[in-house]
Amino acid sequence: MTVRDDRGDAVPLGGGPQAVVSLVPSLTETLATSVPGRLVGATDYCVEPPGLDVARVGGSKYPKIERVIALRPDLVVANVEENRREDVVRLREAGIPVWVTEAPATVPAALGSLRRLLVEGFGVAAPGWLGEAERLWAPVRPAWARAIVPVWRRPWVVLGRDTFAGDVLRRLGVTNALGGDAERYPRPPLDELRAMFADGRADLLVLPDEPYAFTGGDGPEAFPGARYVLVSGRHLTWWGPSLVEAHRRLAGAFDVPNDR
Repeated sequence: MTVRDDRGDAVPLGGGPQAVVSLVPSLTETLATSVPGRLVGATDYCVEPPGLDVARVGGSKYPKIERVIALRPDLVVANVEENRREDVVRLREAGIPVWVTEAPATVPAALGSLRRLLVEGFGVAAPGWLGEAERLWAPVRPAWARAIVPVWRRPWVVLGRDTFAGDVLRRLGVTNALGGDAERYPRPPLDELRAMFADGRADLLVLPDEPYAFTGGDGPEAFPGARYVLVSGRHLTWWGPSLVEAHRRLAGAFDVPNDR
């Protein structure tokens, strides 16, 4: 059986994969939850679900390819943004099928990608959490804030156009003030970001705890007087089972109704 991943590349599978290596933390959580017992390897950064007992193969950007090959998986799952193309090519040249997911720009696109992976790639029925996440995240609330969303500092990196996290916020009524930028992750000078608060182009600072671990004492002080909200980076940027909990948790963080 041959199926095609998000990139349109052929992925030869001899039935539902039974030994899988995940190179993406959110995909690791998805597979451990939805097809338990199939994972044999994951990155050092795959911390969900807690207590996952599989071989570790290094980081997402620089996995130990020899270690992956030694596990003899019948599928590796990767992401076009988190993993390097040369690693995907090397694995495929070693005869290992690799399913590459896109970097989705919207919540529906992310959930659609996971539905295809599970139903077409693994040959299983769509899990209950997937339908629940699709239902919860379908509405788009009226905009009530214009936010700047840093994901790193030194240098400052913020959310720009066409990001999953930006769409998560949009569905909660938070507009990305830099959503029209030409870059997906622009690096504006700090003075430029501060000016956006001063002239009213932004009125909310959203600070996730990953990839940079922003806290109440590390981040807000760079934007004196700006209203800010600290949020879970996992809830803001991961797509998978955590999206069900994320809807409630993020709605609570922003103090917006969480209609179920």
